[in-house]
Amino acid sequence: MSELNGNHPEQSQKEMGELSNHHSDRTQPVPIPEKPQYDVKIVEQFVLKYAGFWTRFWAYLIDMIVLWSIGRLLVYPIFRLAGWEIATDVWYAPITIITAVIFYLYFVLMTKFFGQTVGKMILGIKVVSLNGKSLSWSTVLFREWVGRIISSAFLILYFLYFLVAFTPKKQGVHDFIADTTVVHESSYMKQMKKIFKKRESLSELQEPNAF
Repeated sequence: MSELNGNHPEQSQKEMGELSNHHSDRTQPVPIPEKPQYDVKIVEQFVLKYAGFWTRFWAYLIDMIVLWSIGRLLVYPIFRLAGWEIATDVWYAPITIITAVIFYLYFVLMTKFFGQTVGKMILGIKVVSLNGKSLSWSTVLFREWVGRIISSAFLILYFLYFLVAFTPKKQGVHDFIADTTVVHESSYMKQMKKIFKKRESLSELQEPNAF
């Protein structure tokens, strides 16, 4: 019959074998990869202690005294000698613009090159980046210029400076903007840290076959 139908017996058996192999390949279960397992280890470490609200407040007050002294001992005498007007009736008065420039330059340059202003130096605190890197120009500008302008422009944000007393890392609005905080230079606190270590699977533990 197979010869009448034009099919050779060996060809039919070959086709049946291919169909059987194809069917077995489709029904063969797909192996599920092992999920990595991790061991959790809790270790103690000591990190620099965050500076609280009052410490930062007194540092800022010292900085205001420094800036006031610069204005009274340097800027105002120059204006008087030059015969320039010292009135501050409008925000765009020359004396107002000069004192504002000195104010922001003081905080930007001192923070960039020293990580601290005169007030912070006296109280032993400094500005650090939360990513562990040194303070970049962009970070300092966002913190000491953009952040302070935003805080000063909106009165409610100025009062939100009290957030320093309540946030976990003692951050103000300008700290959140620049992702920074202020820490003590020589005061540490204990902190618990979780370390995750991947467990070795059975396949990794098996020795490779040398034969």
